[in-house]
Amino acid sequence: MALIVGITGGIGSGKTAATDLFAARGITIVDADLASRIIMEPGKPALDAVAKHFGDHLLLPDGTLDRAALRARVFANDDDRLWLESLTHPLIGKEISEQLAASDSAYTMLSSPLLLETGQHGSTDYTIVVDVPEAMQVARTMARDNNYEEQVRRIIAAQMSRQDRLARADRVIDNSGTLVELKEQVARIHEELLQRATAAEG
Repeated sequence: MALIVGITGGIGSGKTAATDLFAARGITIVDADLASRIIMEPGKPALDAVAKHFGDHLLLPDGTLDRAALRARVFANDDDRLWLESLTHPLIGKEISEQLAASDSAYTMLSSPLLLETGQHGSTDYTIVVDVPEAMQVARTMARDNNYEEQVRRIIAAQMSRQDRLARADRVIDNSGTLVELKEQVARIHEELLQRATAAEG
């Protein structure tokens, strides 16, 4: 299998902005958040299990998951969060594996907020961390998701600490600057990864 690059970062760090730039260069992005949505589609066993465990009030009128309500529930209660993770992580892992195997780009990027907290990093050969200061994480997430600060800080606290994430990175993208600066970093890293992928094939 071709080179697989993991990319992660805390909530509000701008992972999607970075991966969009890699995708624009023809790189396949396998998104763990998207995989988590796929396994929770109506009719899938995971959604049925969530509704049975937490109650039908977490379903919207069209039968889809009320993701905001579920997020508020599990980040307010560690037992609920651990139960949900035990249900979803194996299913997400299977979906990710299938998408990685189907990729045919020069290298493939696995984007996941929980890359380092779960077994997902075992599928990767190289790790990139998108990093911003915590205050910027909070401000961006509050503006993007219309969440209140306490909830955003609970989500950050449930994720791996910024220091631990940076310590495990092969490469760090500093996303505290402008979009132009982000594009320049992605362009450099893309060229390095193409060389690394070629060397791996050789």
